[in-house]
Amino acid sequence: MNFDLGSWTPDAWLQFLKDHWVVVVVAILAIFVISKVVKTVLKWVLIAAILFGIVAYGGYSIKDLGAIGSKISSEAKDQAIKTMAGEAEKAKYKDNADGTYTITTPNLELTGVPNSGKVEVKFHGVSLGTWNMEGAVRDLVVTARASSKK
Repeated sequence: MNFDLGSWTPDAWLQFLKDHWVVVVVAILAIFVISKVVKTVLKWVLIAAILFGIVAYGGYSIKDLGAIGSKISSEAKDQAIKTMAGEAEKAKYKDNADGTYTITTPNLELTGVPNSGKVEVKFHGVSLGTWNMEGAVRDLVVTARASSKK
């Protein structure tokens, strides 16, 4: 098993917790019991063994978890791009008081700074990160801005 700490991304942690939440809960309970009952250095050895066991039990390598997270992220991005193309005519453009703008559709929310070339994208309320202003993203912004001026 490869324990490259750089591959323990938040997505990998979340996927691990989703897949093995029962084991994690049992391990946490065991850690609390051990920390209350055992009063020696043995306590820390047992706790470390439990934590290592959780990771080993996972059955996934850290790279596998990272790949799963990346696949989920790219799938969400693909869905958001398809949604942008279909909801461009429903988009509402709003200039915010802080100099930013927000575009909302039934499923998307884009927030950006004019002429920055980047927008923050949320799909069904979940942040998909900051995207470059290109392709379907640019088309959605241009369409929303044009329809707001009518």
